[in-house]
Parts: sequence; C-alpha cells; structure tokens
Amino acid sequence: MRFGPSVAVLAVILSFSAGPALASICLGKSMTLEETIGAINTTPGCERAMKLFQDCAYSTSGDIHLGAAVEKKCEGDFLSRLKAPQKRAYQREMDVCDRKYQNESGTMYRSFTAFCRAEVAQRYSQRALKAARPLKPR
Repeated sequence: MRFGPSVAVLAVILSFSAGPALASICLGKSMTLEETIGAINTTPGCERAMKLFQDCAYSTSGDIHLGAAVEKKCEGDFLSRLKAPQKRAYQREMDVCDRKYQNESGTMYRSFTAFCRAEVAQRYSQRALKAARPLKPR
C-alpha cells in the first residue's frame, strides 16, 4: 500500500525506466529484469530478498523495479500491523528517499533512491520480526 504524492513520483520514474531490456549476471546466470524480479518475489523473507537485490543490482534505473519487489516482500512482514501514526512515519521515511536525489540527473540516482526505499522497508521488517520473536527462557 502506498500513500500520497510519492506514488505519482514513482509512477513517473517507472515510466522513464521502461527502456531496452536489461540483463545481469545474477545467481550465476544471465537473467532478465523480469527473471530477477521473479527471483526476488520467490525468495523467502525480506533479508534474502534484499541480499538478492544487492547481488543483482544494475546500478541504473532498472533497480527501481527490483527495489519495489523488495519493498513489497518486506512490507508483508509489517505493513498490515502498523497503526496510522506508524504508517505515516513509514511514509515520511519513504518520502525522504524520494526527495533525497530528486534534483540529480542520471540513472544511478534512481538506483540510489530504490536502495534507500528498500532499506527503509527492510528496517521496518527487521523491527517487526524482532518484536514478534518470542523471548528465549534463560
């Protein structure tokens, strides 16, 4: 679930990134952008999805799509359980990522934005999973 104007910003960024097909060496083989997104989607858990994003990143605007897949994966751990104030705090952090490089040109800055957003989602996931973990008896 997304909120406010950042959805429009992301939509514009995504529309500009629809260029030639991207491919990378990931998981020891050549993978298209779609295959890499599929691998992130099927990876168990936020941490592994983030690791795959880091390992398979293009360092270009193609990372927007990979980062969005990681965000979605990580948000599954916490988003539905956040109360309204927590959702607003999460959205503010995402908005900071969107604004951080908005005045910079070059596709590497779109990659930086995608990583920033994925890292925010990862932190929220880590907190949620830590809070949900039962304490071990001593």
